[in-house]
Amino acid sequence: MMSHREGLLSVHASVLIFGLTALFSKLIALNAIEITLVRSVFAALTIALYILFLKESLLLNSKRDYLIAMILGLFLGTHWVTYFHAMQVSSVSIGIIALYTYPVITVFLEPFFHGEKPHLKDIISALAILFGIYLLVPEFSINNQTAQGVFWGVLSAFLFAMRNIIHGRYFKQYPARHALLYQTLFIIALLLPFSGQVVIEIDSKQWLQLILLGIFFTALPHTLFANSLLHLKAKTVGLIGCLQVLYGTVFAAIFLAELPGWETIAGGIIVICAAAYETISTVKQKNKLNIE
Repeated sequence: MMSHREGLLSVHASVLIFGLTALFSKLIALNAIEITLVRSVFAALTIALYILFLKESLLLNSKRDYLIAMILGLFLGTHWVTYFHAMQVSSVSIGIIALYTYPVITVFLEPFFHGEKPHLKDIISALAILFGIYLLVPEFSINNQTAQGVFWGVLSAFLFAMRNIIHGRYFKQYPARHALLYQTLFIIALLLPFSGQVVIEIDSKQWLQLILLGIFFTALPHTLFANSLLHLKAKTVGLIGCLQVLYGTVFAAIFLAELPGWETIAGGIIVICAAAYETISTVKQKNKLNIE
């Protein structure tokens, strides 16, 4: 029961921080690949120092685990790039909304990894979230920025769903800090050939923003998020994570003057209710198992 509560606390805290993280896509005057590279460097350094402070080994247990970590890093890195790009070509709200199709994707993908069929309550929650997201997007057209943002956001959602499922299935034996360390290291190796020259072009203001992004808005929330996957199924984490839609929309309105319309408010309420229902239902299910 305590581990289940720890998972719920971890995912809710990480989602709140993620809502602020989205703002950096607009605040930092670099492209998505450059931002992802530098944030990964600071995140990796922070986590490595923390592991050394705890006097833990930096090494993994087997060659197979390094391969899995590389796959996870590939999915996480491309997720970060496409997510930030989605917000840069459209808006923070559109990018977050499109990203949060990933709980729907997760609900239908995860059973294939666990040899299960989707539960009816999860399908209903996913459909409710999908409808809420539909209300948030006012117009779908291949020629406008909203459609471009939705495309990149949905692609990011698929990549994120795959990363979460694989992590929960094949890498949960490691602490969250070890998991994120190796993922960020592989992201650096992946992106360095494409944007390594950006380091000499960054000014002091951008360095400060990137340090904040890498340490407090990457290392911390992703470690919390990965920790939640040790205690909860990916579909549960994904559905609760839809609260980021609300947080991101509110923060974008406050800091970027992106004011939501009635569709955004209505869709946000639906998403929040669905995420709350999933949280409550999983707690009840865990309590029932403990009683039995």
